[in-house]
Formats: sequence, C-alpha cells, structure tokens
Amino acid sequence: MKKKILIITTGGTLACVSSENGLLPGLNSKDILSYISDITSLYQVDFYELFQLDSANIQPENWQAMAEAVYEKYKEYDGIVIFHGTDTMAYTSSVLSFMLLNIPIPVVITGSQLSITNPLADAVENCRCAIHMAGSGMPGVFLAFDRKIMLGTRASKMRTRSFHAFESINYPYVGEVDSRGLEIYKNIIPAPSGPCVLERRLEKKVFLIKLVPGFDGKIFQFLYEQGYRGLIIEAFGMGGIPTLSSEVLDELRLVIDKGMIVVVKSQCPYEGSNLSVYETGKAALKAGAFQGYDMSTEAIVTKVMWILGKHWERKKIEEMFYKNLAGEIKIPEKEME
Repeated sequence: MKKKILIITTGGTLACVSSENGLLPGLNSKDILSYISDITSLYQVDFYELFQLDSANIQPENWQAMAEAVYEKYKEYDGIVIFHGTDTMAYTSSVLSFMLLNIPIPVVITGSQLSITNPLADAVENCRCAIHMAGSGMPGVFLAFDRKIMLGTRASKMRTRSFHAFESINYPYVGEVDSRGLEIYKNIIPAPSGPCVLERRLEKKVFLIKLVPGFDGKIFQFLYEQGYRGLIIEAFGMGGIPTLSSEVLDELRLVIDKGMIVVVKSQCPYEGSNLSVYETGKAALKAGAFQGYDMSTEAIVTKVMWILGKHWERKKIEEMFYKNLAGEIKIPEKEME
C-alpha cells in the first residue's frame, strides 16, 4: 500500500502569483498539485489548505493553528509536509518542534525561493525532498531545502536569493539527497522520549536585541514596562556585553530581578557562546542571564516563547531552558558537571 502523506499549505513564495502590488500567495492546492503530480503519485496524498500568507505575516496564532492541525491529523498519516514561506520558516520549524514534542511521524517544512510556476524554480525539487522525507518514517520536525534535511530546531535562513538558503546551525544535516537517493543519518536524529502532547500556549511578549557599540541598556526597562517577559540579547563574540560603565549591567540586573527572563547569545551564528571565558560574559551570568550556548537565534526565541507559555517559576524556566528537548542545544560536558 502507498504511504499516506498530508500536505498542509500556508502560502509562501512557492504559492505566489504576480499582482500590481508585488508577489503574493495565490495558488491553491490543485494549482500546486499540477506541478508535483509525478512525486505525489508515489504516495496517497491529501491536501489541507490552512491559510494563504506571506511568511513575513506569520504570527504565533498561525503557529498554534499549524500545530493543532498536525496534532489532529498525525494519527491518520505516515508523514506530514507543510508548505511555508522562507522568511520565517526556521522560526516555524523550531516552534513546532517544541509544540509537538515526541511527534512519532515526520513533519517536514519546505518552501522555495521562486514560485512553483517559474520554470527555473527550486520549488519542485524542494517538494520532492520534503515528501520523500515525510514518507521515511523518521519521527520529528524537519526542514527540507536544497536537497538537505535539517532538524527543525537547527535550521536558519542565511541567504536571501540563493537556492541554498538555509543552513543547519552547529549541527550536521540529518539527511541529504544525492545520486543514491535520500540518505538519512538516523543516529543523529533525536528519538521520541514519550508520548506526543500538544503544547500550544506561547508567550508573545519576547524581544530580540542585537548589541552595537554605544548601547546603553536603557531599552531594558522600557521593554519591561511594555510587558515583555522574555529578552534575547545577541551579544559580541562569545557573548560579551559592555562593562566599562555599570549602566548596561545595572539595567540588565534590574529587569532580571523584576522577573524578566534574559538569554545572552553570540551574534555569530556558528560555534556558539561561552560566557564563562571573558569578564564581559561572566558579568552577564552574574547578573542572572541565561546563555544560549550553540542554539540558533530562532530556536532560542521560540523556546523562550514556549517555556514562558507553560512555566512561571524561574527555577523551572531555567531547568527547561537548559534541557535538550528536540536536539536544539548541546551544553559542554565541563559545564554540566
């Protein structure tokens, strides 16, 4: 029997058509199917049209709708594919990894840099890769792009025009397509550790700051007053923040003492942070900040949103943040001792 695959459409460049205001999603499932029928004929495929959005317009409510759709349908299918715009795809793949922990089937997110109607598009090849991964039986949330399969919590968009738009941050690809077909590296894919439970609650009031020379920290208090409960700081190098003046540290310590959860990570996407090396990093730890280690920015943002949607007590928040839930974090062994 053919494996059953559900394709959930959400819009994105793959489904775009031209308009007087620029490209916008407009193709429905029948339109898309006409371009990939040679792939879908290998499976029993159903389509579920969830919404038609440019992924720049994706909001936490849309993540909740996607997670609910997957959770409601996954027992009926061998795998699920989500067609999605590339701009926020890595945020979506990360947050679904947390919202659908221990999902026992493949959930594969893909899209394209050009509309599927364009004869030079990467769309068909990305669909091919994603659908075959969905039929693989490997449990988890993945992102498929340019013949590469990445853990959902490790993917990040690094290029705006190239077909090789995504990279796996501080983690190897978990699958690749070459002349031998789809090769999956099963030993590096985290196995489910329990039953799948939908965890849909998210805290929207999470903010991301990238430090620049001259930063004074005054925005910390402003964000707290605006109701933000989580703050991710992309700091310099291995995680340094300015310490020549006490101003930044004082402002940081103040909002942490008031209950804000602050995570400091490196601005560099690769090789991770280590706040224990320099005085400028240790000062942030002493003020009460968590550190991001080797996590991607997308994974940190969405994990904090997810944790704050569940837990309110700081000790539990810290415990959950440093727990490797979906392959998103690796803490050096020395620091785990």
